[in-house]
Amino acid sequence: MANTKSAEKAARQAVKHRNRNVALRSRQRSALRGANEAIASGDKAKATAAVRAAASSVDSLVNKGLVHKNKASRHKKRMAAKLKKLA
Repeated sequence: MANTKSAEKAARQAVKHRNRNVALRSRQRSALRGANEAIASGDKAKATAAVRAAASSVDSLVNKGLVHKNKASRHKKRMAAKLKKLA
């Protein structure tokens, strides 16, 4: 338990930040899953739009410091490779 006012505030902020981070990561995973499903469906236009949205979502988390840039790059590279195979 926090012993000082500042520690109590830090604990409250940590809860808020954690909730926000969990939601953002979940949104990113959903975007990646949606892109993979769109690619699997075979519709090139739909898949391209989904991959673009997922890449944007991944980049947004890199800017917020929630995902390492190399991990984001790996996700985007794999999606692009799957999309390229679709053509």
